[in-house]
Amino acid sequence: MKPIRTLIADDHALVRAGIRALVEKIPGLEVVAEAGKGNEAIDLISKLRPDLVLLDITMPDGNGFEVLSHVQNNFPETRIIVLTVHEAGEYALRALREGASGFLPKSAASTELEQAIHDVVKGGRYISPETSQKTVLEYGKTRKDLLEALSPRQREVLHLIAEGKTTKQIAQILEISVKTVESHRSQLMERLDIHDVAGLVRYAIMVGLIDVE
Repeated sequence: MKPIRTLIADDHALVRAGIRALVEKIPGLEVVAEAGKGNEAIDLISKLRPDLVLLDITMPDGNGFEVLSHVQNNFPETRIIVLTVHEAGEYALRALREGASGFLPKSAASTELEQAIHDVVKGGRYISPETSQKTVLEYGKTRKDLLEALSPRQREVLHLIAEGKTTKQIAQILEISVKTVESHRSQLMERLDIHDVAGLVRYAIMVGLIDVE
């Protein structure tokens, strides 16, 4: 099995060294690069295409949210766990909305970081218990409200996309044209503020539109 190629982005060298030491003890993970600035992280992610990024939010020369946005728009297959000294609240909510797969305070134990990594690389999501329940509920409520605002046809298309059906297959199942399916997909992305198919799939799983065995 290929190792999980990991990039660490944090503006403090000692913090990066500590995270690296923890990561390198986890079987199946390989640290391929470190970045101390936001724009440096973006350049390295674009060049190396890591499977996983452990990302600090506050960095000079381009902050963590800019890195999140770049990855989601260009490399949605790359999973990101946000590591931060900031209190949960709005930071956690924004990170989740912008595509982070995990949110973890830097005060977390090494065992929790390992658990977060295992969950995220398997396609799941990890939110630290220290993150307020209110934040998690607010995030889920916002996303489910958006689902309820979709038309029945848009929900059908989203469900089929999440099941892995191609545009042509969806058109055949719903007895509509390929062009109409593409139009529905574009409308879904615009309304949900999700800009790739992988993101639509993650959203459908998160709001319970489909089950993952």
